[in-house]
Amino acid sequence: MKKQLLIAAVAASMTSVAMADISITGGAKINYTNTDFELGTKQDTNIFKHDIDLKIVGQNGGTQVVAVLANEQSEGNDLDLEDRYVTSSVGDVNVKAGAWDNGNDFVSASSRTDGKFSANTTISGAKITYDANNSGGSNAVTVSGSIGGVNASYKDEVLGEEIKVSTTVAGVTLAYHADNSDTANSDRSSIEVSGEVSGVKLAYVQIDADSAITIDGDSWAGDFEDGGFDNTTNAVTTNAYDLSQGQDVTAMKVSTSMAGNTIAFTRTDVDGVTGEDTSFNKFTVTRPLASGATFEATYTTISDDKSTTTDADILDLELAVKF
Repeated sequence: MKKQLLIAAVAASMTSVAMADISITGGAKINYTNTDFELGTKQDTNIFKHDIDLKIVGQNGGTQVVAVLANEQSEGNDLDLEDRYVTSSVGDVNVKAGAWDNGNDFVSASSRTDGKFSANTTISGAKITYDANNSGGSNAVTVSGSIGGVNASYKDEVLGEEIKVSTTVAGVTLAYHADNSDTANSDRSSIEVSGEVSGVKLAYVQIDADSAITIDGDSWAGDFEDGGFDNTTNAVTTNAYDLSQGQDVTAMKVSTSMAGNTIAFTRTDVDGVTGEDTSFNKFTVTRPLASGATFEATYTTISDDKSTTTDADILDLELAVKF
């Protein structure tokens, strides 16, 4: 009898382990970047770097616990805990609490803060979302929905408002994003037109900033978050390129598939507030490999009409894998 009870207890414990819902996904990439500066007094650079991410998700019914671990070249042996949050529901209200990245767009940089809270529910087809954090600076209410094929959202923030509208007509997608601030001369906006013709994908975007605000978004049009060239060390600290207040951006992208490769060309122009116009030409070839990894080669030229300190040709070779 005792043996039977012991066997039953062991079987029960094994069943509980087998029923645990835990998943691990992630990815890694290694890059070699050569930067050839046009200015002779700036030293060319050759940089190897890596980026590793692990996403762990534990789930019990409709409740999830998410943790994202990351390690980059600049962090040495440290494995940083980035996103970490819990999602669940109370009746018809979905809730989320913790820390997570709010994502990228054309006009503003992404951010991640502790003590964030979000709750949303749907009423008569309209989604209502309340966002807050411990500092109170990001408290906001968003109403979003779709009417007649037009997707729209309005976000009432502490110091302004955010408006997004998008729709697709005859295969052409139009997307408008306005980030309006109560501070004078601090509005930003973008309008994107995209579509596909005979297997060729086309996209065009215009990003505008008032005289007292800076575009610092990270998108296919360019990475304008803090970073870029370090004029002291003559090195590329990140792939970003800092802009100044009032500078506007226009960009066009063309991409297609050819012989198993994805080929893309992006042209980005930055209007200078003092005549310092800057242009970027980026050519990218991406190919999946039999090893399960993806190889990507990107060649970028940067040209500044007023200053040659940042003029450069950049070759970036990347090997990436996701699992």
